[in-house]
Amino acid sequence: MDIVLLIKAAIMGVVEGLTEFLPISSTGHLILAGALLGFDDDKAKVFDIAIQTGAIFAVILVYWQKIRDTVLALPTEKQAQRFALNVLIAFLPAVILGLLYGKAIKAHLFTPVVVASMFILGGFIILWAERRQQKNPSVARIHDVESMTPLDALKVGLAQCTAMIPGTSRSGATIIGGMLFGLSRKAATDFSFYLAIPTLIGAGAYSLFKERALLSMADTPVFAVGLVMSFLSAWLCIRWLLRYIASHSFVGFAYYRIVFGIVVLATAWSGTVNWSA
Repeated sequence: MDIVLLIKAAIMGVVEGLTEFLPISSTGHLILAGALLGFDDDKAKVFDIAIQTGAIFAVILVYWQKIRDTVLALPTEKQAQRFALNVLIAFLPAVILGLLYGKAIKAHLFTPVVVASMFILGGFIILWAERRQQKNPSVARIHDVESMTPLDALKVGLAQCTAMIPGTSRSGATIIGGMLFGLSRKAATDFSFYLAIPTLIGAGAYSLFKERALLSMADTPVFAVGLVMSFLSAWLCIRWLLRYIASHSFVGFAYYRIVFGIVVLATAWSGTVNWSA
């Protein structure tokens, strides 16, 4: 057993768990961490997607009561049925566009300029969205996920599709997109977590199936360590984030994205990181 490889897997798992649900792009951070650790071959790319499942288990644990109550109420309660339908509606656009354009996006958009541009652009969009709600709190007309309509869910689902562009951030796209479409910060964050469950489980399962020829039973310990560390760090991050947004905005994350965009350009220019990988 390669202890060094397991340590690298643990670090990557922590990076995934800490960044997946913050509006700062987990993909960008995994690319950077993988390059610095020398953990960026084809198998590592499958690993990066697979360990998202560990982060999703953390979401399920934190929101277990809501998920359980919804599943039990599905046969009889319209509110539960509408909530499940909204998650499905928001999930479908990413599935359709991912299957249609996933290869083209990977072939043409994974460049340092695109990644850095989306980091920086996303930062300014967050600043705009936060300033908009601060100046006019009435634009936040939806304060809980139960009040969302199917049209609201579709809008958030379309916003999630922009996360296919590297450097955008899935959570950032859904949370800030939700805020721009009339959701409160809390409602947008909650719905982003619920939408992550089918999105990331689907992406992980599809990636493992598609690249199964690259994997063997010998990889099990590495993937297991990554999943566990992703789960633990994501659980801590989610609990912290829910407390944080109760009294703080996402402005700090916006400035972080802008700085990180500059880091992407600097590391690409110096040859430290191969962002096209």
